[in-house]
Amino acid sequence: MQFQNTRSFARKLDKNDKLSKYKKQFHFPKVNNKKVIYFTGNSLGLQPKTSQAFVNEVMEDWKNLGVEGHFYGEKPWWDYHERLAKPLAKVVGAKPEEVTVMNTLTVNLHLLMVSFYTPTKKKYKILCEEKAFPSDQYMLASQVRFHGFNPAEAIVEVKKREGEHFWRTEDILSKIDEIGDELALVLIGGVNYYNGQVFDMEAITKAGQSKGANVGWDLAHAVGNITLELNKWNVDFAAWCSYKYMNSGPGNVSGIYINEKYLGKKDIPRFEGWWGHSKERRFLMEHDFQPMTNAEAWHLSNPSILSLAPYLASLQMFEEVGMDVLTEKSKMLTSYLEFILNQVDKEVDATFEIITPGDRGCQLSVFLHGKGRSIFDYLMKNGVIIDWREPNVIRLAPVPFYCSFEDMYEFGQILKKGMTGQDKT
Repeated sequence: MQFQNTRSFARKLDKNDKLSKYKKQFHFPKVNNKKVIYFTGNSLGLQPKTSQAFVNEVMEDWKNLGVEGHFYGEKPWWDYHERLAKPLAKVVGAKPEEVTVMNTLTVNLHLLMVSFYTPTKKKYKILCEEKAFPSDQYMLASQVRFHGFNPAEAIVEVKKREGEHFWRTEDILSKIDEIGDELALVLIGGVNYYNGQVFDMEAITKAGQSKGANVGWDLAHAVGNITLELNKWNVDFAAWCSYKYMNSGPGNVSGIYINEKYLGKKDIPRFEGWWGHSKERRFLMEHDFQPMTNAEAWHLSNPSILSLAPYLASLQMFEEVGMDVLTEKSKMLTSYLEFILNQVDKEVDATFEIITPGDRGCQLSVFLHGKGRSIFDYLMKNGVIIDWREPNVIRLAPVPFYCSFEDMYEFGQILKKGMTGQDKT
């Protein structure tokens, strides 16, 4: 399609957009008494208007039923989490029994490491990307130390090539071959938080497993953003947060994926708790642990229902739309934003550098040579909510559920005024 940098063209795209109606189903912050252009769904998604009703329902059951809400509520708390498995499985390309929701992201990664990082004296190394998200770095280092190894020796980082802003798949595969039989685990962010790059999860998973290593993925920036086929790719395990592209609320509950080949096993290393015990026998208070035959075997305590409620509200929207439609719009919207940025660059000689490669979801990371932080501040004051990352990068995530093509055009106009020193009118 031949894009145009005009409001009429953007409105034409919006008119033909299958998802345009969903923008009205979200609450937007306001700046200068006007709804913002929201580009930070890769950090915290907007609140769906249906979320409040789901939370209120739980509060009403608690008020009116007390402890009996566990079994007699509108949506009984006893099995509330089970309602999320089927729609979530569709989002991540899994079977319903392979997914569940519990805890928060780094907590779940630690729990999954118990099962999937079992190092030996020879086979102990972990492969990850250079400058992984800090919480992942801390988690990996602490796990390695816990097992008596030195992180400097046990953790191998794949670096970007000199002068490049992205990783090359061939370099990752080459590093896997280089580590060879010493490789115990591959754990990478499926979509990099900084530059928005989507890794070739299928190829990397196959390569890591060919060396006898387990392969897992931190999907915080991938779930609800890109097409995932975790079961088809034979991924061993994965975890993600729900508050970015999945719009479940700040710091909300995490999801996990456990490949079906590990389900129903009693002898797998695992930290265990009573909510992972057989559902039918849970209240018999038995001495010996009988694991659930699905991913729920990794549960410890009963889940937080007030956290699950807004997640369920959001998942119903994903169920209505489907990932194919979301990703179709995402690609078009992100491409139009890229076009707008390039047009502004030409008009004002802004020297932007888009560091996000072609393998991407709905994020563009833009290196601002020159004005940098002053442009970020200008955009924020003028109703464009974006994210700043050192040393001089803004992250823009045009989420297809609630961003429009006219938003992209309007952003370009505001950005151009900021670059030329004009005040916003």
